[in-house]
Amino acid sequence: MMPTIEPFEPRDLGPKPWGLELLVAHTPYYTGKLMLMRGGSGGPFQYHRQKDETFYLYQGVARVLWVDEGGAVIVTEMQRGQSFHIPPGAPHQVTAVSDCVFFEASTPHFDDRV
Repeated sequence: MMPTIEPFEPRDLGPKPWGLELLVAHTPYYTGKLMLMRGGSGGPFQYHRQKDETFYLYQGVARVLWVDEGGAVIVTEMQRGQSFHIPPGAPHQVTAVSDCVFFEASTPHFDDRV
């Protein structure tokens, strides 16, 4: 049987204190999101048990905080055009310095935040 394309209806993943999270792709293998984060806001310090993600900053300036292999806390200013890969188990936090537009590609694990 020949595979066929399927339409996908993007959907808002619900109110977020930092802005908008729009699901634009979801399959058993990957998930794609568009995230609009208001300047001065951000997500919690967190890690994921299973989710493997990469996010790309399309517009704005963000601050990324993570813990390196030695346990040191690293803070980096993320500029437009940069990407970060966040493997499962890696503690991290993203804060928008200015209004930001992110694209995220990840494994399809929801409710996996610790």
